[in-house]
Amino acid sequence: MKTEERLNLTWEEFTRIEMRVGTIIEAQVFKEVKNPAYKMVIDFGSLGKRKTSAQITKLYKPEDILGKQVIAVVNFPPKQIANIMSECLVLGVVGQDQEVTLLSPEREVKNGLRIG
Repeated sequence: MKTEERLNLTWEEFTRIEMRVGTIIEAQVFKEVKNPAYKMVIDFGSLGKRKTSAQITKLYKPEDILGKQVIAVVNFPPKQIANIMSECLVLGVVGQDQEVTLLSPEREVKNGLRIG
């Protein structure tokens, strides 16, 4: 497969990706996983609360991300990660040393709003 073919999405494919804003309402060290991570609960407003985990321990402490709004993909199928079922994928920028900077809206917005 050519690189251009692999990178190009159709508009229809892109519109199927449900990226939504949510607020982290629970965050704790995920002791049961091999790589350092936090398990979190994120409130997506009318879409409900969803569990997930993220390897963001290089730049964040659990107490620092409570109340933080983030952007996540909410329409992937659930995935078992250690002892939790991950229900969304939090988005972030992966740096040179594999540190992850969370993506978030520039100002507070209503939970559940779609990124478009």
